[in-house]
Amino acid sequence: MQGAVIGGKGGVGVGFELRSRARVLGGFGKTEGVLMAERRSWCGGSVRRSLGLGVEMVRLTAVESVFRPRRKVGIVRAEASGDVESVHPARHQTKSSGTVFPYVGVACLGAILFGYHLGVVNGALEYLSRDLGIAENTVLQGWVVSSSLAGATVGSFTGGALADKFGRTKTFMLDAIPLAVGAFLSATAQNVQSMMIGRLLAGIGIGISSAVVPLYISEISPTEIRGALGSINQLFICIGILAALVAGLPLAGNPIWWRSMFGIAVIPSVLLALGMAISPESPRWLFQQGKLTQAEASLRTLYGKERVAEAMQGLQAGIQGSTEQDAGWFDLFSKRYGKVVSVGAALFLFQQLAGINAVVYYSTSVFRSAGIASDVAASAFVGAANVFGTAIASSLMDKQGRKSLLITSFAGMAASMLLLSLSFTWKVLAPYSGNLAVIGTVLYVLSFSLGAGPVPALLLPEIFASRIRAKAVALSLGMHWVSNFVIGLYFLSVVNKFGISKVYLGFATVCFLAVLYIAGNVVETKGRSLEEIERALNVDV
Repeated sequence: MQGAVIGGKGGVGVGFELRSRARVLGGFGKTEGVLMAERRSWCGGSVRRSLGLGVEMVRLTAVESVFRPRRKVGIVRAEASGDVESVHPARHQTKSSGTVFPYVGVACLGAILFGYHLGVVNGALEYLSRDLGIAENTVLQGWVVSSSLAGATVGSFTGGALADKFGRTKTFMLDAIPLAVGAFLSATAQNVQSMMIGRLLAGIGIGISSAVVPLYISEISPTEIRGALGSINQLFICIGILAALVAGLPLAGNPIWWRSMFGIAVIPSVLLALGMAISPESPRWLFQQGKLTQAEASLRTLYGKERVAEAMQGLQAGIQGSTEQDAGWFDLFSKRYGKVVSVGAALFLFQQLAGINAVVYYSTSVFRSAGIASDVAASAFVGAANVFGTAIASSLMDKQGRKSLLITSFAGMAASMLLLSLSFTWKVLAPYSGNLAVIGTVLYVLSFSLGAGPVPALLLPEIFASRIRAKAVALSLGMHWVSNFVIGLYFLSVVNKFGISKVYLGFATVCFLAVLYIAGNVVETKGRSLEEIERALNVDV
């Protein structure tokens, strides 16, 4: 909404004045006939978007009172300050009877590949370095790790634009190409250059996945379980990491097994493309493109016919986002969106600078330096802890809320990193340093998986307005991949120069700063539809 007028661009001033707060009718359960009348009047053309919109809203409110004289109308009240925590979620009148879960599962193949390509280099690095002749060159080893992250940075920005232009499902199908080709080239590499090209392509693929998977899941999920389904994205990333660590167990007896480890990733890439070919497109994207019939068909597949009217009304309630043109990249830094976009970018920056991927990439090396005999097995145990913690987070996401889980998570990570740092410096703890390294790492990963891991990817599509959602998610993930790239490239060099204890102490400091930032800047979104959140956060612009 611009100023105090609802009427669209170029209107002549007919609308409703917004004073200290905005009231948005959110009642559900309209008949199909009223829904069709609304759709025609709200989406029929530029005339209705301007002069006619105010009149149509008055008429439709009157129609509502006729068709629903005794049913409670869900009211969403948004304070002029834009605080989403003051918005009361609408009550849903019917339960979902559709088939959303299989399509979330298909999308999560992208999350599995995300985790697998990140984790596969952990156990394989030592063996591929020998075969490719870079065993003594830590700089080139860093580039093997980080080339995928450089590709992911490019892919994360590209993913948002592709998702806006071609839709979510077609973007997934395109994404399968670099994922499969990159895995194949990595598996068959005969020199470090070929390996880096393969890792770069795979990185582009996981960068696109990192942007599109949470976006697609958030847009097809029913509001009441969106938190649980959104956190499944992180759960499957963890499963992918665990699968990569477990895949490395045969390396001790078969040094060339690392090629098979990379080649395995071709299979889920192909399955992702095939699965998305039969998956429904995001109803929100279809609605924004004016493809209303297809949006209804997608909703019937996802939710069941009982909730088509309710869901379409929710999309219509967010008419501001769908009548405006999609935002450009520079719009993300405008006064209107700058603050919320900065929150999204900061969450991913804290996530990475807190040290999670340093732990994932180099846990094997750290355990070996601490004297752990079976370092690969210890890393696999850490991966299992990640999966376990994320499964717990999935059950808590819609009960405890996003903000509280973030604060608890970063606080636990700070304490764990402090324990790890002390275990390497305090002489009194020296006899127990190996056990403390494992305990501290497991506690850190558990803490991460409770909030810092799953929440940012879930929260960002919730707090971003529909017209900026894909690009803003891509920008935030760009911060993720840039910081990820830097950590992957320089972590070993920094450890060699300053020592692991000081590095872990730096990670602990970042976690503590994250707690302070989240307490002051992040809003709670649990139990609210994307349209309710969008109206609340943008009511004062």
